[in-house]
Amino acid sequence: MDLNFDTKLATNYHSKSQIIRVLSEAWVKDHGYCPNCSVKPLAEFANNRPVADFYCANCNEQYELKSKKAKLSNVINDGAYDTMMQRISSEDNPSFFFLTYSAHQGDSAQYSVNNFLIIPKHFFKSDMIVKRKPLSPKAKRAGWIGCNIDLRQVPELGKVFLVKNQQVIPRDTVTQRFQQTLFLRGQTQRARGWTLDVWQCIDKLGANFSLNQVYTFAGELQLKYPDNHHIHDKIRQQLQILRDKGIIEFLGGGNYHKLN
Repeated sequence: MDLNFDTKLATNYHSKSQIIRVLSEAWVKDHGYCPNCSVKPLAEFANNRPVADFYCANCNEQYELKSKKAKLSNVINDGAYDTMMQRISSEDNPSFFFLTYSAHQGDSAQYSVNNFLIIPKHFFKSDMIVKRKPLSPKAKRAGWIGCNIDLRQVPELGKVFLVKNQQVIPRDTVTQRFQQTLFLRGQTQRARGWTLDVWQCIDKLGANFSLNQVYTFAGELQLKYPDNHHIHDKIRQQLQILRDKGIIEFLGGGNYHKLN
């Protein structure tokens, strides 16, 4: 996998944002593949489609691409807040590719990929979409409200790297990690929210952890689910789901170990 952008494709563009869009989309088209079924290449949707940029003609997975210079940050700027909230609650919402790149200045600018990862759509929930302040009355789009995507709300297994720190990850590893979490799509939105919230709690603990340690997050979970009066029971239920799906293993005596 060549990690360099083909800069010749942007010869006729002058806007920096257009240049990056053209180069990054071309790179994904040439070097990307479907993390779900491993088929290459991905097909492109028509320009300016509001929902996604790419799709897999084999398994029909859809993908939207976000590109950014420099390091991968915890918070990613996105478009309109209302549009994003509608998107993540729909059945055909896309998974998100996040690409970071570096620029090298010389006789002409050269760009290379640092990180390329996917966050599958089943990891998106409403509390990771952060509403920004409306644009000022003097702005060209006065009153427009954008959003940020808070990647800190995503469990580590939900961040599936195809390229990490300029190291290409084997394709079979990518596909295995993507498919490992597909069980979340079979849950209702509320049930999936519980699984992800408890998963996020254990992500804050070490490789080995105890049930009592997870119980320390009960107050935090109670705030999210004020109508639930059996938080400890719910925590045990979600740990059993994560155990059955091979995310954690039960060691006995109320102790667990994270797999992968």
